[in-house]
Parts: sequence; C-alpha cells; structure tokens
Amino acid sequence: MTIVCSKCNKEAITYIRYNGTHLCSEHFISYFEKRVKKNIKKQGRTPDGAKIAVALSGGKDSTVVLHIAHDVYSKRKNVELITITVDEGIQGYRDKSIKIAEKNCKKLGVEQKIVSFKKLIGVTMDEISQGDYDIGQCSFCGVFRRFCLNKVAKELKVDRLITGHNLDDMSQSILMNFVNGDIEKLARLAPHIKIKTGLVPRMVPLSVIPEKENALYAYVKNIEFYDGECPYSHVARRGVFQDIIYDLEEKKPGTRHSILTSYEKIRDLLMIKYPPVELTRCEKCGEPSSQRICKTCALREMVSKKLKK
Repeated sequence: MTIVCSKCNKEAITYIRYNGTHLCSEHFISYFEKRVKKNIKKQGRTPDGAKIAVALSGGKDSTVVLHIAHDVYSKRKNVELITITVDEGIQGYRDKSIKIAEKNCKKLGVEQKIVSFKKLIGVTMDEISQGDYDIGQCSFCGVFRRFCLNKVAKELKVDRLITGHNLDDMSQSILMNFVNGDIEKLARLAPHIKIKTGLVPRMVPLSVIPEKENALYAYVKNIEFYDGECPYSHVARRGVFQDIIYDLEEKKPGTRHSILTSYEKIRDLLMIKYPPVELTRCEKCGEPSSQRICKTCALREMVSKKLKK
C-alpha cells in the first residue's frame, strides 16, 4: 500500500515520528530548510560585511550545513562564506573525507582553508593513538580540533563559525554534562550569543535536526558526502549517551527535542549562575585560556612525553 504525503497526494518518502506526518520529497525539503533557516535567524543577526566560516569535514552534517549556509548567504553580496577543514591525520578516513569536502567547495565556489594537526599541534591522531593514556583519543581530538578551528578562524578574521552539530549531538551533550555534573559547561554550549575576546562565536544551524533527517536531505538533494566512520570512535564515551537517547527516542518520539527545549529554557539562568570566566593568554601558545597553561598545550605536552619514551 502506497503511503501518501500528509501535505499532498504524492508518495511519501519518510515518516516524521515525533510529529506524526508523512512527507514527500518536496515537502520534506521544505520542512527541513524552513527549520534550519529559522534556526540561523534565531542564533543571531548576521551583520553586513560579516565573514562566516563553516567547519567542513566532508561528512553529511557539515556538508549539508555548508549547502544551506551557501543558499542563505550567497543571496547577500556583502557576506563572505568560507570553509575551514581540519586534517587530524587519520589515514584511510580523513584523507578520503577531505577529497569530498574539496569537491563540494569547488561545486559551490566557496574558498576552503585546510589545516592539519601535524602543522598546528605537531602530531597526528594516528601518532597519538600509538600511546597509552588515561583518556581516550576523542578527548585529544576534540580539544585539538577546537584549538585549530578557533586559531585559523581568527587568522582569517572570521566573525562567526558554523559547525554541523545536529539534534542528536546536542541532546547527547546536554545529557552527558548533566550526568557528569558539569553544569558550568552547559552554559558554554553553542550557539554563542555573547562574544568573548579571543574566541570566535559558533552557530549550530542543525541543532534542531535529527541526524537521520540530515542524511535523507543529502540523498534527496544529491549532495555528495563521506559516510565513513572514524576508526577511533568506538572508544568514545559519548557512545553510551547516544545509545540511551536512541532508546528513549524509540520509546517516546520527541525525546531529543524535549531535552534541547528544556535546556534552552534554563540556559539564561545557567549563564547568570555561571557567567563567562575572564580569559588570559596561555603562557605557551598565547591562545585564550582560563588557566595559566591551556588544555591544548597540556595535552600536547602529555603526548610529547609519551612519544619520547
């Protein structure tokens, strides 16, 4: 039996469980784009003359958000859109995704800046993985990626940095921070409304979009992306919270949206309770830090000691 779209009589291509609607390809695209563009407006006005960067890995989320951002900002001649791609040095994974990222940038006519862990950190993720540490590879990667993105974004005089974090990512981060008792960190989650000296504020246009909808949008719109899995992701502690939320979403559709909405309702209170800390400059690299030595330099020193043994 053919299931038709809830908006018209065309054949539906998907069922949105959390709102009970069937959508054809045309209405799904419209439904998807309307929410993302509304989210972009909600996360702050983009002033004339602004320079916006997309953190582009080549995966589905960052590639989809690049295409949406291009659609939004290409209509404004006085707003410049570029991409920043971080090469963590993961052979057989990142080298493949970078090629896809490059193809999308060329297709859209968007300038791309590629930076590497090897150049800015002095070590690749493959080299880091050879050592035995008390923390997982993802902890190193997350800190180093943020360092690279912020440093290069500042060098390029970027006003705002867009990342591809989706609803699944956001709900996992919120739950993870609650469980870990890291409430102060919740107040610092993107999108960043207040600008802090030395840090480029981030936008997360896909924060209201489930991961599977991003993939479907890419397929329907014929957007090429790399769908490989990072070889180090299996040790990520985030996976535990991912499974919990997937299970909750299966039993009660809309759980991810509820988690995000609940967080947004208390975010202003969190920011009052935990106002932004005064940042100084790291004594080693000069980047913004709440400590004498920033997290990047501390981890870099840890890796250096291991590699020398």
